[in-house]
Amino acid sequence: MPTVTPNNNFSSVPNKLNKDRGSEKISFTEIQRQEKVAIVSLSASHFVNDAYSNFLGPMLPLLVIKLGLTITQAGWLGAILAVSTSFTQPFYGYLSDRFVKRFFVVFSPLITAVFMSFIGLAPNFFVLSILLALAGIGIASFHPQAAALISCASGDRRGLGMSIFVSSGTFGFALGPLFVTYSVALLGLEQSYFMMIPGVIAFLVLYSQIPNAKNSKIPSSTQISLKESILPIWRPLIVLYFLVVIRSAVQVSFVSFLPLYFTQKGHTLIEGGQMAALFMFFGALGGLLGGPLSDRWGGKKVIIVSMIVATPTLAVFLLTKGLIAAVCLSLGGAFLLCTLPVNVVMAQQLLPHHASMVSALMMGFAWGLGGMAVPVVGTLGDQMGLGRALFLVVLLPIFGFILSFFLPTGERVYKKV
Repeated sequence: MPTVTPNNNFSSVPNKLNKDRGSEKISFTEIQRQEKVAIVSLSASHFVNDAYSNFLGPMLPLLVIKLGLTITQAGWLGAILAVSTSFTQPFYGYLSDRFVKRFFVVFSPLITAVFMSFIGLAPNFFVLSILLALAGIGIASFHPQAAALISCASGDRRGLGMSIFVSSGTFGFALGPLFVTYSVALLGLEQSYFMMIPGVIAFLVLYSQIPNAKNSKIPSSTQISLKESILPIWRPLIVLYFLVVIRSAVQVSFVSFLPLYFTQKGHTLIEGGQMAALFMFFGALGGLLGGPLSDRWGGKKVIIVSMIVATPTLAVFLLTKGLIAAVCLSLGGAFLLCTLPVNVVMAQQLLPHHASMVSALMMGFAWGLGGMAVPVVGTLGDQMGLGRALFLVVLLPIFGFILSFFLPTGERVYKKV
């Protein structure tokens, strides 16, 4: 089976260093150092980018009051953000497979930070939608290439490398609600633009810390056409895709509506943001463990356990309150999101010469389709109550559990590649 080898500037350093220094040992040490710097830098960039991408949910209760939005309109805002950050990702993945640009990694978090920081100033639903769509450009252009570069830099431990990368983004996504709720409480909704300052500072730091991403090379997509690559493995690829759609539908629905769900139950905006952060924080911990576990036990087993445990834990959360509800929400987030790096790595192993494209498919396009569940949940929330609508959402992993048994096991996943 073909594998994604670290065929980038990290692995091309040996010949140059051997000529210059005459020491293979020093060259190997230098490669390892550059790979570690790349993983840390890309993961830090992912943290910043995804922290800003989760501003909408915590600000939604205030925006609903300010603009007089219905729950259905609130759901459409979540869908607009999900679509703009996901359905365009294959396009950026296509470009990244051919032209690995430093811009995608460094500048995308800045674009996200600027436009997401201005949503508090939106005078109406239309302008708010435009700002979210523009912020989505920054989010969408970052993920495909960064995921492919992480795979290259991680070598034979792609599960671990992808877990660090994905979990960094999830931690950022988890801390975003805390940052935005405390900032809005301090500055007010009309001065939300000040929240871009940390993003600008982070951009300046990241600009100087990711020089090695500039000329990186991943396995060329011109070596084998996308059609020829997909034909032998389309069945497991489709199964992986719909597993991501199911997980994303649950995740995006909870992230979008948890603050509103808690404020409807009489809690404060900050308390709602804290619970949303709790869900994503433990989801990040789950993602951090998911990759290494898949390296050891196989991705299929991790996915099966994730799907079968997510439904009961999240259902108990909706049926209880207090400490029990918080614990179940945390466990549900951890089990649901532990497959985040697993799906991406499995897909990259299926299509090694189109790593950016398939990463975009799993991290973006599937996420966008899952995000289309948000307006449906919003509509159901208007009709039957938000709690009941979310309860229907947590039943989706049951279908994922059944679907995961159609994944090949171990070597059979890549046998035909």
